[in-house]
Amino acid sequence: MSDYEGKDVVVTGGAGALGTALCKLLLARGARTIHVPAFDEKEAERFELKSDDRVVVRAGLDLSDELAVETFYAHVPGLWASIHVAGGYAGGAILDTTPTQARKLLAQNAMSAWLCSREAVRRIRARADTKEGGRIVNVSAKPAIVPTGGLTAYAMSKAAVAALTTSLAEELKDEHIWVNAVVPSTMDTGANRAAMPGADFSKWPKVDEVAETIAFLASPLNRSTRGALVPVYGRS
Repeated sequence: MSDYEGKDVVVTGGAGALGTALCKLLLARGARTIHVPAFDEKEAERFELKSDDRVVVRAGLDLSDELAVETFYAHVPGLWASIHVAGGYAGGAILDTTPTQARKLLAQNAMSAWLCSREAVRRIRARADTKEGGRIVNVSAKPAIVPTGGLTAYAMSKAAVAALTTSLAEELKDEHIWVNAVVPSTMDTGANRAAMPGADFSKWPKVDEVAETIAFLASPLNRSTRGALVPVYGRS
């Protein structure tokens, strides 16, 4: 399948488990260039696809900083899709969570998605073939739409991502820029297994499965789905 042939795609959080799985899938499907922002050199160095000549990694980027995001997207020619995997997680009861921690989650999850979406719209509109539109895919989380105790700050930040998605989808519909979000439950990653060793890992969605859903939503094959918050829960 080569549905991404000739397409430039941004993948934030590309060095993580889901981001790496997604980048591999997009390359297999013919993407011309994948643009990956990394927070620092350490993150860029551990990205296993950094040596692929179809992958451009830029380090030193705080995605909650307006100027950093503007600068990154300014170097992305002919953007087709922007996929926002980067984010943060922290649990804790409300009285155990400080305002500083809550603001950090809002910056990592909501503000980063908002800034990246904003610049993605600018770059998609700048393409020569703007009638084809483009795609934006955010990553929310199950606690954003399914009440879950002990995660108020995280749920709040991911609920903001969900609201951004549905509102922006309506704003951009006449330009054929489809905006959607996946809503994963706990994914089967090494870090999550280490954090929850007693869980039934077989119930968790695999990162490859979540990547498949994202890849469809961001592809030209998605001709009509917009404003969707797509559950990717596995059996959890």
